[in-house]
Amino acid sequence: MLSSWGITFEAIDTEAQPEAMKDLARFLIPRVPAVIAGDRAVHGWNPKGVAELLGVAYNEDEPLSPEALARRLDKYLVAARRAVIQIPEEHLGMKTPGRDRTVHQVGYHIFRVALSYRDTMEQGYLPEEWFGENPPAGIDDAAAIADYGETVRNRLAEWLERDEAYEGEVNTYYGPQTAPAFLERTVWHVAQHLRQIYAFLNIMDVIPENPLTEEDFAGLPLPKNVW
Repeated sequence: MLSSWGITFEAIDTEAQPEAMKDLARFLIPRVPAVIAGDRAVHGWNPKGVAELLGVAYNEDEPLSPEALARRLDKYLVAARRAVIQIPEEHLGMKTPGRDRTVHQVGYHIFRVALSYRDTMEQGYLPEEWFGENPPAGIDDAAAIADYGETVRNRLAEWLERDEAYEGEVNTYYGPQTAPAFLERTVWHVAQHLRQIYAFLNIMDVIPENPLTEEDFAGLPLPKNVW
């Protein structure tokens, strides 16, 4: 994002340099990603906020309606199950370029992120720990991840049919969010990790079955880069 705007910046890998987390702590930011400029910072993937921080013109697309986002989320979960089941067992430990996260963890994370929408709406709060969860015992191969994904999909479908599915406001570890804004963030979070699963499969020389295209991701504030 910053490169596409012609912005010169220093990228810091907090896993390789954990002491850099002290810089985020000054702004009460619990985890990456974040952009810091002088005495101000923006937390999370927030193109509009980063543009305002850096004084860059940003044309924001018209947001998708909650109903459209719900349909997108279901489409991404179906596609994620289809892709995850293709991961060969011997490659489950393959790690994300530049990060200490395996494809096994990313596959589980997709569905945990999706389920966080219902969990947060029911409980009223999103703790950061949910996004750091590892696959629990029993979810130890691609088939088990896919089965978990179907359970998540069914739980979300039941919730999203309710009248209150898109109403109100919730608290999150990065601040209060309206339900539609939180749903959008959940959907693009899932979409970004689905793109990463496709990238993993390509590295494994596995051709994704019926993969989604860039058109299927249109209208979401996704970064250009997959990693």
